[in-house]
Amino acid sequence: MATVRKTVTFTEQQDKWIKAQIEAGEFTNDSEYLRNLVRQDQANKSKFLSLKTKLVEGLESGVSSKSLPEIMKEVEARMREDGRL
Repeated sequence: MATVRKTVTFTEQQDKWIKAQIEAGEFTNDSEYLRNLVRQDQANKSKFLSLKTKLVEGLESGVSSKSLPEIMKEVEARMREDGRL
């Protein structure tokens, strides 16, 4: 994969933080640390967009005619299927 060189400016405090992460053995250099932050941000944005889509679908589906106990049974059944219960 091709790489692109960027120039980034940090405060002294931020630079110390990055260096501390490298010294702790978490990363080998500044670039590795920053790429990791970008990957984390991409993953978080992806999860957020997925949740947002599901919320919109839920809102657009309207009000359910099911009772709260019926809804809870369905939720519990789905959680069992997913291995979360």
